[in-house]
Amino acid sequence: MKGTVGELGEFGLIRELTSRLTSTPAVRIGPGDDAAVVTAPDRRVVASTDVLLEGRHFRRDWSTAYDVGRKAAAQNLADIAAMGAVPTAILLGLVVPAELPATWPTELMDGLRDECQVAGAAVVGGDVVRGDTITVAITALGDLRNQEPVTRAGAQPGDVVAVTGWLGWSAAGHAVLSRGFRSPRAFVEAHRRPEPPYHAGPAAAGLGATAMTDVSDGLVADLGHIAEASKVRIDLRSAAIDIPTQMSDIGTAVGVDPMQWVLNGGEDHAIVATFPPDVKLPARWKVIGEVLHPSALPQVTVDGAPWLKAGWDHFGDNADAE
Repeated sequence: MKGTVGELGEFGLIRELTSRLTSTPAVRIGPGDDAAVVTAPDRRVVASTDVLLEGRHFRRDWSTAYDVGRKAAAQNLADIAAMGAVPTAILLGLVVPAELPATWPTELMDGLRDECQVAGAAVVGGDVVRGDTITVAITALGDLRNQEPVTRAGAQPGDVVAVTGWLGWSAAGHAVLSRGFRSPRAFVEAHRRPEPPYHAGPAAAGLGATAMTDVSDGLVADLGHIAEASKVRIDLRSAAIDIPTQMSDIGTAVGVDPMQWVLNGGEDHAIVATFPPDVKLPARWKVIGEVLHPSALPQVTVDGAPWLKAGWDHFGDNADAE
């Protein structure tokens, strides 16, 4: 596609974007009307929203528009899965400059569509607006399928802490990109396009998970939300957390302890949950800690000691890391 967004015009851009979409049985009315209609057989809708801002959450010299689409969909659909729900749909709010090549938003939509297909969801509508900075706002919807939602508030002393998915890969990839390199490719791609284990969320709910979240801001930070909501202490065992050899090699090259990436790095969107100790977990889940009575304030410890290094905070000192 040649030309810019401005030359294509609002309605021309909308036609191009919606022409690339696919649907699912849950979508009764998709893009093209005043609002979409998505079935909610459970009679409850799980909803989440997130925003990606160019220069803060992605860089066009690091990631293609397709990458940004995959990432934007993944981080929102992971939130749905982390409640124990099945993702059904996303809505897109898109702000773009008029001079932006028209291929950028269309490739973004391809990424959104393809990531939704991985999760079993569909893009069902949205809005486009002219603005100075590319902004991608996603609202994701999901269906509980007669399960109770798994919140952050149910962890009990005696529960085990288990995780499924990658930990630290995105942060390691960010470190590689920050130094002007593009390999090891697996870690760079993990930063550009996270791969959340969507099916693990509803499966964990079925197994009796007592609390659950996805790892978006860092393992310690996100487990900290569970500890606070559940009023417990969570202790992680560092020896139980696998660090791939290549990640260790990257850490050596850049002078960073890779455990920092594993415990503090976000955007992998692994699923971490607490389970009663007698639950038999499938092999995909790795037990990495336990839930204890709080000794003072609810907190996360590592090998019995407080972990003082914070994870991601949008208003903290690391907020310009991208």
